[in-house]
Amino acid sequence: MYLPCTLNEIKARGWDAPDITLVSGDAYIDSPFSGAALIGRVLEQQGFRVAIIAQPDVDNPADITRLGEPRLFWAVSSGCVDSMVANYTASGKKRRHDDFTPGGINNARPDRAIIVYCNLIRSAFKPCKPIVIGGIEASLRRIAHYDWWSDKVRRPILFDAKADILVYGMAERTIIELANAIKEGREWRSIRGLCYPQPSTKESPADAVLLPDFKCVAEKSGAGHKAFLQMFRIFTENQEPQSARALVQSVDTRSLIHNPPAQILTTDELDSCHNLPFELNVHPDCLQKGAVRAIDTIKFSITTHRGCYGSCNFCAIAMHQGRRVISRSENSIVAEAKRMTEHPDFRGIISDAGGPTANMYGFECAHKIKHGACADKRCLYPAVCRTLQPTHQPLINLLARLRALPKVRKVFTASGIRPDLVAADQRHGREYIECIARDHVSGQLKLAPEHVNQRVLEFMGKPDNRSLLEFKRVFEESSRGLQLKQFLTYYFIAAHPGCSLEDMKELKRFATRELRLSPEQVQIFTPTPSTWSTAMYYTGIDPFSGQKIHVARGARDKQMQKDVLQE
Repeated sequence: MYLPCTLNEIKARGWDAPDITLVSGDAYIDSPFSGAALIGRVLEQQGFRVAIIAQPDVDNPADITRLGEPRLFWAVSSGCVDSMVANYTASGKKRRHDDFTPGGINNARPDRAIIVYCNLIRSAFKPCKPIVIGGIEASLRRIAHYDWWSDKVRRPILFDAKADILVYGMAERTIIELANAIKEGREWRSIRGLCYPQPSTKESPADAVLLPDFKCVAEKSGAGHKAFLQMFRIFTENQEPQSARALVQSVDTRSLIHNPPAQILTTDELDSCHNLPFELNVHPDCLQKGAVRAIDTIKFSITTHRGCYGSCNFCAIAMHQGRRVISRSENSIVAEAKRMTEHPDFRGIISDAGGPTANMYGFECAHKIKHGACADKRCLYPAVCRTLQPTHQPLINLLARLRALPKVRKVFTASGIRPDLVAADQRHGREYIECIARDHVSGQLKLAPEHVNQRVLEFMGKPDNRSLLEFKRVFEESSRGLQLKQFLTYYFIAAHPGCSLEDMKELKRFATRELRLSPEQVQIFTPTPSTWSTAMYYTGIDPFSGQKIHVARGARDKQMQKDVLQE
């Protein structure tokens, strides 16, 4: 049974009103890969009445009011991606297609969706129940942030959306605590993992760290750029649940209060989330409007773990999911796969078993578990930390159990693989490559080296290309031995801060000589909120050395870098 999307479904359940109404910029896909569905199911498990309004019509006020007003609060998200990323290419052109919209035409998700949806709710309900915002767009825009689409530093999204509360990160623990507090009329402002506004005259939480104020970081000057980098550094240094302090940022006459992150879920808790009764399909109300292409990718895919060791400068996964990797238990993953095999649409193929990166399953640094991620070094850059001690044995065992399930013909690895982790695993690294080559490739396997120039890789926070070439050698050797025609594909980034046209020419020569291909998967760098690379793009400064760097800003210059690689 789906979470209700229509008034008839609410009446069929005997409800007078939902406790919580989720509003999402995506079609309602009832899958753990959908943030709205996952949060909805988690709240439902706790006994709350939860409904969903998917992609409300912003030109028709009746659409947002069709389920009435929730008893407790609204929960608003732009969907699985930031709405500006969903709506515009890296060249600033409007995207024509949207895989999360019925029919595939990009005509249902507004720009700055969270702000639009919150305004829509407030205009329809006066007075209005509390509005809680969350998801990737809210999470990564929770403090003052550079917005490439308007080319300016914007206020924390909580203020522009006129929302009451922001929950950040994956948020299951936070949203449950918040829902119970609101239901019981208890104080909620001390709950971890949320932000809220308050008058600047009101006392801040004890031991809070003061961020440079919005006016200062928004100033387009050398002093403003310096303050922006200082703000972002303090922000990134306070993201570990074990050590983070509350943050305060002044915005006009008010302050943003940013509570420390929630404690991450345990393995048992993550297992519990994925054991919820998802339909693994698109809600019929959405499906009436057309097919939703995203379901083809995620329907029979399995999340094995959450979080990322990488902390690449251009990526916000670690900021949203965390730098600590939490793996599900082998039994939970196998049980989910067994349930999939009973689905009427299952045809024997598990599309993917992985996470943000495929081969981060089943191991973690003992120091990080106890004390949190190190403040002065990263797990994988400039090289794999010796205390991490990666091992692919748990993943090899898991894949073997999935392959052995009745009705399962193939388990593919569609998530990206980190060759440096494979190289650091002296005992099982080669065995893992051979396992993947033999049983888990659908013709092509993707790697994401991003670049090969050493200086550009340093700006990206990526390792050198030695492990990439070794992975390629062993994979191709294994494929030949198995008499299988299968290939590696490579993802590269053009126009990253610090990258020049000459650097792209070097990458082209490397791809031709060493990889023996002309790259097709080339992405122009998009400055998205809450990444170090975006801070570099905005300020033109390498935040780690303080030196000025080259930044390709014009659409023509960016396209030229991409064209060099594909000519």
